[in-house]
Amino acid sequence: MPIKAMTLLATVALLAGCAGTPAKLGIENGQLPQCPAKPNCVSSQANDPQHHIAPLLGTGTPAQVQAQLLRVLGEIDRSKVVVVQDDYISAEITSRIFRFVDDVAFYFPATGSTETVVQVRSASRLGHSDLGVNRERVELIRDRMKAVRTQ
Repeated sequence: MPIKAMTLLATVALLAGCAGTPAKLGIENGQLPQCPAKPNCVSSQANDPQHHIAPLLGTGTPAQVQAQLLRVLGEIDRSKVVVVQDDYISAEITSRIFRFVDDVAFYFPATGSTETVVQVRSASRLGHSDLGVNRERVELIRDRMKAVRTQ
């Protein structure tokens, strides 16, 4: 086997098993963790335009919106829900080819209205750039949440 092919195969094998270490997730003082300085994270609670994304909106109680979100996450390929609490969900989503893991977190702060605001954060565990994958994922979840509401 040529050396280039062996090198490529070895690199792919090393990367395939490289899921990285989960970031410190959860909620602290009503906030999801801040995005790092790298462009591989989006958060509805970020103050800078590079990382900011609009929160998700749902109609109904936080429990109803959480059920809708869990349904959507269950329909996303290679998605695994890790934590479900009254006001918080975290999931891991694994890329198809290299098996990179992204952490996605959702926070349901009490608003006292019929519209539930869901703060969201999606970040890659490894690497510098994600080529917009985390932003696209949140928008996909937003679109699927709208579709679930209309069913």
